[in-house]
Amino acid sequence: MRAGRILLIVLLIGIAAFSQGCVAAAVGIGAAGTVAYVRGDLEAVESENLDAVYEAAVKAVDELDLRVISKSKDALTATINARDAQDKKIKITLKNTAEQTTKISIRIGYFGSETKSRLIYQKIHDNLRS
Repeated sequence: MRAGRILLIVLLIGIAAFSQGCVAAAVGIGAAGTVAYVRGDLEAVESENLDAVYEAAVKAVDELDLRVISKSKDALTATINARDAQDKKIKITLKNTAEQTTKISIRIGYFGSETKSRLIYQKIHDNLRS
């Protein structure tokens, strides 16, 4: 019985160490702040208001030749739904978290695509700086 408990504790410690390492590897610090890719979603925070980030996102989608399916915006949130050349669904969600802070979430398809998500985010970020 005692050996079973020790094995369970060691297993739980190993799982905790492994999952914390994955999250730490997914987080990067850039000029815009923290960018993380976790469970198929790329999440970032920009120190710009929602209107500016929305305009930058619309421009980024256009520059990348993505087909816009729908887009909506109010004072608190905005969403852009698009499709790429492989007909994968792309969802960009923006949330006003403070007066001059907007949270960006990008999801590609069902499982996500870190490479495509980072490319879209970089275009949004570049458009905010230009």
